[in-house]
Amino acid sequence: MAVITPVSDLRNYNNVLEKVSVGSPVYLTVNGRGKYTIRDIAEDEEFEKTKAMLRLMCELNEGRRSGEEEGYTTSEEVRDYFRNKRP
Repeated sequence: MAVITPVSDLRNYNNVLEKVSVGSPVYLTVNGRGKYTIRDIAEDEEFEKTKAMLRLMCELNEGRRSGEEEGYTTSEEVRDYFRNKRP
């Protein structure tokens, strides 16, 4: 469960950090509006992996869509392309 607390509570940061755990970030507010998040580092690493996977999936989907619209390149065409690029 998320914990929402004003940023001014960081004066006693140990109390705030005790509330942070995997799956339960602490959201800090400034003037009543969400501004910052404190997450467990393991959760942050998982978040970064998820973002990278999402970017990759978007690129793969774009490639698939491009292949369907413009036609796919055969493996033989790819081999020929790289054979001809050699010096």
